[in-house]
Amino acid sequence: MCKKLILVLLFVVGYTNAQELNCTVKVNFEQVAGTNNQVFKTLETSLSDFVNKTNWTSQKVKNVERINCSMFINITEYAANQFKATIQVGSSRPIYNSMYSSPVLNYNDKDFNFEYTEFQLLNYNPNSFDSNLVSVVAFYSLIIIAMDADTYKMDGGQPYYEAAQEVANVAQSSGYKGWTQGDTNQNRYWFITNVLSNTFTQFREALYTYHFEGLDQMHQDQKVAKEKISEAITKLSYMELNRPNSYLTRIFFDAKSDEIVSIFTGGATVDTASLLNKLYTISPMNSEKWSEIKL
Repeated sequence: MCKKLILVLLFVVGYTNAQELNCTVKVNFEQVAGTNNQVFKTLETSLSDFVNKTNWTSQKVKNVERINCSMFINITEYAANQFKATIQVGSSRPIYNSMYSSPVLNYNDKDFNFEYTEFQLLNYNPNSFDSNLVSVVAFYSLIIIAMDADTYKMDGGQPYYEAAQEVANVAQSSGYKGWTQGDTNQNRYWFITNVLSNTFTQFREALYTYHFEGLDQMHQDQKVAKEKISEAITKLSYMELNRPNSYLTRIFFDAKSDEIVSIFTGGATVDTASLLNKLYTISPMNSEKWSEIKL
């Protein structure tokens, strides 16, 4: 009986609160200080519970497997339960056999307006639009899970992207910005539409090649790993030929530009001349960073 009890306890410890995300949620209200500050603190606590305690998928996830991520919400205007804000979403994943954690997503959404009453219940229902607050946060929670899955298995994030698309589809009729193609060419609508389009398959292929075949092999063979990372960037260059200045290319490099510089500065040498040509072409906004990579 004692042995069975120990096994049960180990199972409980391993899976207690075993939702998919380990998310740090912060609500910054400095720009609207002087109002009822307690509502912002309550909002932060409620969102943290919502993101971290919701079962976003049907997968069983151990505590140690939860995805480390963050959501930083900056409130710019507040009146009568109406909030105008931005949300910065970030995530990372551990690299095999190392202490390093690699950034996967670093995205700033500037169209985040919502209504919230203090102590309002936040529940995820993929088939209904309950509030823009819930829909936006649910959307990015699923995007984080999807992109993380893509870094471990080719097209591994498919069901989670599709769940995010369903959230976007339901929210389209809400009237809030960011959910329709007419708002801008760089918003939540285009994010999920592009990532599921056959036109941009190289983006997801690059996520897998870069992380699983590249970074995860660094402990074994640095040169081979770097060549795989370079191959991932080549995939993006092919995508860029068909769709110049694509939204997904920007999303990729917003997360990876600093890391790429670090990877190809020192250590095992690879053909950086060809790599640099591609980087300058597909991500000219990061030219200053690319100049730090030496031939």
